Amino acid sequence: MKRTWLMLFGGIATGLLLFAVFPPLNWNVLAVLAPIPLLYALTRFAPVETSGVTDPAAGYLPAEEAGRASRRLSPGAVFTLQCALAGWVAGTLQWGLMCLWIRDTLAIYGGLTGPLSWLAIALFAAIKGLHLAVLAALAGSLLRRPWGGLAVAALWAGLERTHGPLGFTWLLLGNAGIDMALPLRLAPLTGVYGLSFVFVAIACAGVFVLLRRPRQHLLFLLPLAALWLMPGLQLKKGPSAQAVSLQPALKDEGPVSQEENELTVRRLSFLTLQEVLAPRKATPSLVLWPEAPAPFYYHDDPVFRDQMNAMARLAATPVIFGGVARTPEGKPLNSAIYLTGEGRLAGRYDKRVLVPFGEFVPPMFGWIKKISSEAGDFEPGSKVETFVSGEHSIGPFICYEAASPHLVREVAQAGADVFVNISNDGYFGRSAARAQHLLLARMRAVENHRWLLRSTNDGITASIDPAGRVWDRFADGKRAVGRLRFGWEKEQTPYTRGGDWFAWGCLIVGLAAAGLERIRQRG
Repeated sequence: MKRTWLMLFGGIATGLLLFAVFPPLNWNVLAVLAPIPLLYALTRFAPVETSGVTDPAAGYLPAEEAGRASRRLSPGAVFTLQCALAGWVAGTLQWGLMCLWIRDTLAIYGGLTGPLSWLAIALFAAIKGLHLAVLAALAGSLLRRPWGGLAVAALWAGLERTHGPLGFTWLLLGNAGIDMALPLRLAPLTGVYGLSFVFVAIACAGVFVLLRRPRQHLLFLLPLAALWLMPGLQLKKGPSAQAVSLQPALKDEGPVSQEENELTVRRLSFLTLQEVLAPRKATPSLVLWPEAPAPFYYHDDPVFRDQMNAMARLAATPVIFGGVARTPEGKPLNSAIYLTGEGRLAGRYDKRVLVPFGEFVPPMFGWIKKISSEAGDFEPGSKVETFVSGEHSIGPFICYEAASPHLVREVAQAGADVFVNISNDGYFGRSAARAQHLLLARMRAVENHRWLLRSTNDGITASIDPAGRVWDRFADGKRAVGRLRFGWEKEQTPYTRGGDWFAWGCLIVGLAAAGLERIRQRG
């Protein structure tokens, strides 16, 4: 039992360190160290093998306790459960602390206060912790092998790829490398998952050093030397265009009258046109309005439609803004709407990946009141869209979609020369989620070698270059209108062309290695 608690302590330490890697603490140097306590515990307290047979008494349980356990479960099964529990604790802590803003969001916008809000975030974290539970259950036996570090790094990166399909993805370990020039070279080739692989591989090597393994057990690190041979991320040309972006800082204060809404739109249009038509400033290539809590129904509200069309004509510049559209059945869609400089509707993108709790309520959480003011769940869009502007193509995606590498990659693959991410980060309040969201967007820019324009309701509005650096940034929480510099890029990265081959390949290799190791143990 003592050793079980020590393994749990390793899980707790890793969970806390994984949280510290990202905002609000943002100690990204811990990315390599964070997995070590968990992985060390899995290896240090693994059962001892004697003549190919696991000896439970010598390994991880006192003799009497091992005897009792053996009557219920095999020694290997007991160890696997201990590993899974330690990993689940690590994952639950990581996701619960990193995404604590979900509790505040539910409390402020969903009316879910008191113990129920804490219960919601606890259930969310417990479910997300299952990913690390699976990893730990499989890694416990793999780390006993000289090549185990490579297999565990592959398994970690591969399991990260499953977060999105299984309901919710956010900050993956590799995102911590956005300001690390050397590992970041991998992003245009493997996506963020390659950085996660590198960090975990180095962590496994650290575990082997702590356990005084033979030096040849560290040979799996040699291929990482190829990072020095890869070209560094460089901005071949500076920004050549400008976008005027509005940061309206609108409050979500419930329903407003038609008159109030029209007055708000007039004021925001005036502010926008002031900047667009300002003398001695370059003519912008785009005008951006963010996703916002205001009831902007371009297709259903003729007054709002006329106001936006008129603004686009006066600006003589293409306009992209957030609004609510409808399916043929009348269900709401969270959309980015595109008007030409002549004030003509020329495109619409419907958000494909919806926000859990905000735009739909996940299974098992139906008792939570939705944040959205819509009567029903939003419907997801079904396809990639790009907006054509002269010789260029603009790739829109909305808010939380910036967390999905595969989705943003599809936008670049469809021919987008620049990314536009409209968002309402007001739902995050003053929490660390704002900085986390910006970090995600920066990695998407690097993976696809694209400029990325973030237009948000009240921050963080910014332009990001293809190397992941922020060029222009508006003050948070304030109404503002200003310029975002950017450029057009047509060259596609290997990641854009090839997709998540690395992540899926890692998952296959990691699972295959774990399966072969289990077969070997049983034999």
